[in-house]
Amino acid sequence: MAKARAIIKRRKAVGNIRKITRTMQLIATARFQRSHQRAVNAKAYTGGVAELAGELGSLSGQVSHPLLRANRGTGRSVMLVVTSNRGLCGGYNANVLRTAIGALENCQRDGLEVDLHVAGKKGIGYFRFLRRSTAETYTQFEDRPAYADVDAIAQRFIELYEDNRVDRVDVVYMRFVSAGSQRPEVLRLLPISQIGVAAPEHPVMAAAPVPAEHYEFSPGAEALLAELLPMTVKVRLYQCLMDAAVSEQVARMVAMKAATDAAGDMIKYLTQRYNRARQSQITLELLDIMGGTEALA
Repeated sequence: MAKARAIIKRRKAVGNIRKITRTMQLIATARFQRSHQRAVNAKAYTGGVAELAGELGSLSGQVSHPLLRANRGTGRSVMLVVTSNRGLCGGYNANVLRTAIGALENCQRDGLEVDLHVAGKKGIGYFRFLRRSTAETYTQFEDRPAYADVDAIAQRFIELYEDNRVDRVDVVYMRFVSAGSQRPEVLRLLPISQIGVAAPEHPVMAAAPVPAEHYEFSPGAEALLAELLPMTVKVRLYQCLMDAAVSEQVARMVAMKAATDAAGDMIKYLTQRYNRARQSQITLELLDIMGGTEALA
């Protein structure tokens, strides 16, 4: 009977865990839906800003701006690694950190010293474990990053690049493709090599075809670009953080669903073990009764 009781206790514990993981799955699903809607809305704004900057750059001919030039000779770069504050999200953080380590190794091969900025407690703890120093850490980003916080960080990066103190600024984050696909990527935030023309993995930044008409700008195209280019950097960084938030919730939702299903399978297995143990106990009791009856006969 002791074995059957132990199985019952274990089955009860697994059942309690299953309730917790099921609740966490529902919470992650609700947060994913909210974050996904925010990310979709942000992509429309990001694409519009990039499209406008692309049209201005194409129509105004040769454009000169500090954010467009390629800095050389500083020997330094900035890298922002975006991770989560909480765990229980499968391989989300592991994939981002693995990509970040590869990017850091590439910078070392290029002879660059990296000023590491880390967002998320998981990334902060990981680089502390590696004894890797960090320039700045951020823990305020959850599933709803505030644009004001992103604006301050992006402005700091812009000032570093305009003062020719860094060669480039990279962002390592998890890009949200769809609910079934998220990819860790390294985005070159600065310099802006082409106005309004993005890499294939960032189609929302691509500009629309420029019309053949000529326009007169007031203020001039240079003045407009001076406002639009910093804004483009800020909204791209904001989009990265939004994608990371959505990807985190998707990863947690999938991980908690897998844990809930595994707990359900474990409960079925423990129920079968309990039934077998109980049946064996009943059989032994019957044998004891029959043996006692034969002894008395």
